[in-house]
Amino acid sequence: MRAEIETQVEEIRKSLSLLRKHLDYDNAVRRLEELNALSEDPDLWNDPKKAQDLMKERTRLESGIKGLEASEQELEDNIAFIEMGELEEDADTVKEAEEALAVLKERAAKQEIETLLSGEADANNCFLEINSGAGGTEACDWANIMLRMYTRWADQHGYKVEYLEETAGEEAGIKSVTIKVAGHNAYGWLKNETGTHRLVRISPFDSSARRHTSFAAVSVSPEIDDNIEIEIEEKDLRVDTYRASGAGGQHVNKTDSAIRITHIPTGIVVQCQNDRSQHKNRAAAYKMLRARLYEAELQKREAESQAEHDAKTEIGWGRQIRSYVLQPYQMIKDLRTNVETSNSQAVLDGDLDMFMAAALAHRIESASEDY
Repeated sequence: MRAEIETQVEEIRKSLSLLRKHLDYDNAVRRLEELNALSEDPDLWNDPKKAQDLMKERTRLESGIKGLEASEQELEDNIAFIEMGELEEDADTVKEAEEALAVLKERAAKQEIETLLSGEADANNCFLEINSGAGGTEACDWANIMLRMYTRWADQHGYKVEYLEETAGEEAGIKSVTIKVAGHNAYGWLKNETGTHRLVRISPFDSSARRHTSFAAVSVSPEIDDNIEIEIEEKDLRVDTYRASGAGGQHVNKTDSAIRITHIPTGIVVQCQNDRSQHKNRAAAYKMLRARLYEAELQKREAESQAEHDAKTEIGWGRQIRSYVLQPYQMIKDLRTNVETSNSQAVLDGDLDMFMAAALAHRIESASEDY
């Protein structure tokens, strides 16, 4: 094999070796066998919560083990194809195998990152909130573009998106929106998106075609299990009802079905207008509040001030995590990791994995340096 292909193979082997180590492969296989045996117990579902936790762990281990084994086998198969193609002077076979190795290299790196999603709530669903900031109508449009970016990312990864609240901008776009992203590791992947996102472009709302800078803030919180205790006192809450402003039929718009809950000690505000029932919206908002308070506690424990989402912080030049420059050149850069790309359209269409993986690795490295 050519030297560059040998180097690529060694890099893949290294990633898969680290993946096997992070997974703790031998113990994972033994644990999966135990869980498979337990899942066949007819009395398992007498305790639904225990059964769900067991099946969740089983799915996680099975996915990790099968993913590793498939990647290891694919590596050996493509090495064999290259050697066979070179022996028979079959350039097409060699080229096809080399292209497959390039894809495998990216996937192995991603799998390695995924094994590091071992935080307390990383595997959970999450709530993602976007608020427009400095920039007026421009910022509202930018918030809407970001909503599209995250929903496309979720679709590409097989996650389900549910809209919980949306407040339209006065002229265009949205002032705020809250969605629930449901799927394995949704919170783990999205948690590092919390922060301020800055856009520079020629404004479509400016008749003079001048460049504008606008901001939007993202806040991500994990959906937490009911068995996790979060102490919330009623005296600390202010509950407001209002008419839903989004789509949903005549009933939604003509009754005070929407709910806004303010947690007075922290200033955290959550709202929901997704359902026609005020009671259901109240329950959903309360669940979101528990998630926000839990996330605040996680951040406090991690002592990462740059990841804190404080509703009172101005959405502007401070606390930026990523810059999206569309004019006078094309460049999207993460200010924490320095990862950047000139393919801005792909990013705005949901291609965020490079930024998420780098931010996750950076967060883990920072945490390990603290010990």
